[in-house]
Amino acid sequence: MNPPPLHNFLVVGAILFTLGTIGFLTRRNLIIMFLCAEMMLQGVAVNLVAFARHRGNLQGQSFTLFIITVAACEAGIALALFLTLFRNRHSLDISLWQDLREPDQEPNVDEEPLPTPEPQKPLPQLTPAGHEPTQRQETSHV
Repeated sequence: MNPPPLHNFLVVGAILFTLGTIGFLTRRNLIIMFLCAEMMLQGVAVNLVAFARHRGNLQGQSFTLFIITVAACEAGIALALFLTLFRNRHSLDISLWQDLREPDQEPNVDEEPLPTPEPQKPLPQLTPAGHEPTQRQETSHV
């Protein structure tokens, strides 16, 4: 049985990278943008593994392990960032973060402003399950 040719893997990697690029440039949700950046990394990883297999060495595969490690670290940092941003603005839309840009840049006036998000309802609180048990004093029997 013949293995699939190299160009099949390269096409899959290029498709992943292209879809990730298009998604990153067109979406406004931070989580979707992050997932598209991860898709671009995976497209590069597929190409590296395909070239390593084609050449018969492990250099591309070892570099792919580093890419996967960096992607995992990036995911943890991005999750913490998303939670912090959502707590402050109650939205993950990037257009609400225009105040983070450089001071000399003008905002894009061609876009229509987004409606302000509704104030978030307070989270439900759990009721106590009963009274707290009292602690008995331990007596030592020596």
